[in-house]
Amino acid sequence: MAKILANDGIDPVGKLLLEQAGFTVDTDNIPQDQLINRLNEYDAITVRSATKVRKDLIDAVPNLKLIGRGGVGMDNIDVDYAISKGLAVVNTPASSSLSVGELVFAHLFSGIRFLYDSNRKMPVEGATKFNDLKKAYAKGIELRGKKIGIIGFGRIGRETARVALGLGMDVLAFDLHPVPAQLELEFAGNTKVNIPVKSVTLNELITESDFISLHIPFVDHPILGKEEFDLMKKGVGVVNCSRGGVIDELALIEALNSGKVAFAGLDVFDNEPTPRQEILTHPRISLTPHIGAATNEAQERIGVELANLIIDHFKN
Repeated sequence: MAKILANDGIDPVGKLLLEQAGFTVDTDNIPQDQLINRLNEYDAITVRSATKVRKDLIDAVPNLKLIGRGGVGMDNIDVDYAISKGLAVVNTPASSSLSVGELVFAHLFSGIRFLYDSNRKMPVEGATKFNDLKKAYAKGIELRGKKIGIIGFGRIGRETARVALGLGMDVLAFDLHPVPAQLELEFAGNTKVNIPVKSVTLNELITESDFISLHIPFVDHPILGKEEFDLMKKGVGVVNCSRGGVIDELALIEALNSGKVAFAGLDVFDNEPTPRQEILTHPRISLTPHIGAATNEAQERIGVELANLIIDHFKN
């Protein structure tokens, strides 16, 4: 049976499924610069965002039959070239959607109640300037009734919208593909309700939203740059849990410093794994180290889905 290299790891449940189906699964990471000499030992490789499978690697390993991506984005794989060489390329776009959507709101709640700043200052100033800090953070706002603009309305964008709708927010959605007029929400007791979603142009979204969340794949130029920040409402909150590079980080810093943007939440960065120091130290940015899909539940779903895709491919 086939031999699988899970180079960026795989959930134990997914590994067990593969082994029960007769596959050999190797979870020991092979460094990127050694893959070109080692990958031909395997029939398939699974990756997350760390390992890159480019044209030169594909050409060097004619034994390879499948590339699996645990997650959504495929920008670390030369997908079209791999397919042209007869390889199967699979990913798990649905498995991490809710986890990413919830992280968006972790950043939003952090922003509207100043948690990103209070968590930095309380350990240092809490004992001596408690009342000053209390006064500084006394102007928080609520999300209910506010407009959230979601750029990219695929699976993750829609899960983000469902969380927003459940909180009583209005959703403005932009996508290059048709946007559904409503989304189904499921509440306790299996009660299901359809709630409207407004499809808008990108310009309308930028100018009308109180908060903006990005859910698009890697692009060769920023979607949000100086021109877009200038068009936004004063005091907007911006969250990026999609890909580094979709926001012009220098323009974001300028917008934060001017007060046009009240706060930003960033899970992804231009220069991973070494983000700009100005981003890391900015007092109005909530930061996480690319952990959108890093929940126990999502990792198990990803592992199971990826295992089943591999099993189906080799059996058929």
